Amino acid sequence: MLPLPSNVMALPSADRREKLRIVEALLFAASEPLKEAELAQHFAQGEDVKALLEELQGLYAGRGVNLMRVAGKWSFRTADDLSFLLERQAIAQRRLSRAALETLAIIAYHQPVTRAEIEEIRGVSTSKGTIDVLLETGWIKLRGRRRAPGRPVTYGTTEAFLEHFGFEQIQDLPGLSELKGAGLLDSNLPPGFSMPNPDDAPDLRDDEDPLEDEDEPLGAGEDDGFDDDGDTREEE
Repeated sequence: MLPLPSNVMALPSADRREKLRIVEALLFAASEPLKEAELAQHFAQGEDVKALLEELQGLYAGRGVNLMRVAGKWSFRTADDLSFLLERQAIAQRRLSRAALETLAIIAYHQPVTRAEIEEIRGVSTSKGTIDVLLETGWIKLRGRRRAPGRPVTYGTTEAFLEHFGFEQIQDLPGLSELKGAGLLDSNLPPGFSMPNPDDAPDLRDDEDPLEDEDEPLGAGEDDGFDDDGDTREEE
């Protein structure tokens, strides 16, 4: 029998291999990433599940699938350098429009944000359909209502957004230097330009009220983004 890797010896329990097999089986069979607390339900109280996960992560580090922690949860994912092998098996997904991508980015960085604030940042009107598409993907959610005339709805990102884009937390979004390096920002930015610090904390801000406090339909009082004849005014 081959000697055990050094990281396996970190756990003194005689049945560590069996515990690793249990964690491995649970993660493999799960249809979505699992939290440490969900895995801990299968062990005795006080079990160091985090140590088991980190040990298993080390064992899978050089394999075709890696154990990754995303949005505070754990799951097996194809190794980045082998993803090209699965291109033919990938499910074709509808590409988001430029307007939807811009809107998603604004919500991610500026949340909680209203539709009017999104339009102010983009410089063009945003149709209700664009917001609806992002809500359907599950990447954004309705947070609350701004304490302002019209009681506009505020939007924020979801855990599904973090999972899809591979971020453990919203603060992992690329910063100013990274966006410049990727060519997504002009190198000649105006003086004083700065990037917001994204924050997806679930607690409502001082200027937000809960959605359930209002009897009117969601989005009431907001322009729906369409002209009277039904044509969108949004600039794609």
